[in-house]
Amino acid sequence: MNANDKPIKKLALKGMTLIELLLVLALIGILLSMAVPKLMPLIGRTKSLEAQMQLKHLLGLQKNYFYINSKYTTNLDDLGFEQSKLISAGGKANYKIEVLEASNTGFVAKASSVTDFDQDGQLNVWQVNQDEEIKEVTKD
Repeated sequence: MNANDKPIKKLALKGMTLIELLLVLALIGILLSMAVPKLMPLIGRTKSLEAQMQLKHLLGLQKNYFYINSKYTTNLDDLGFEQSKLISAGGKANYKIEVLEASNTGFVAKASSVTDFDQDGQLNVWQVNQDEEIKEVTKD
């Protein structure tokens, strides 16, 4: 044995065992499964703001069109409204916007969701008219 030879110390690295890791993941899963159902109504309300904002924008465009032409229109291209690409087609928009009826005295437009936010089988629908009444027709 030389003087330069030193005993090799084993370095023990502390870590978690596989069972401890699986236990932590299971607890996180249980906590998430309890939290998600409580957050779903909040998520639906937040997404419905998209419909309300789009309908307010459409209302402004309809008013401008009315001031120029003395009538409302059902054609979104006449208004200059461009529908964002829907989530069902790979885009980010959750609501399809359309004008249901238009005349010299008024119009009705609706925003229909293309996704069932809370998985209850009903799609959210909002409507607006010339009197600036934005209301939820079908609640999700």
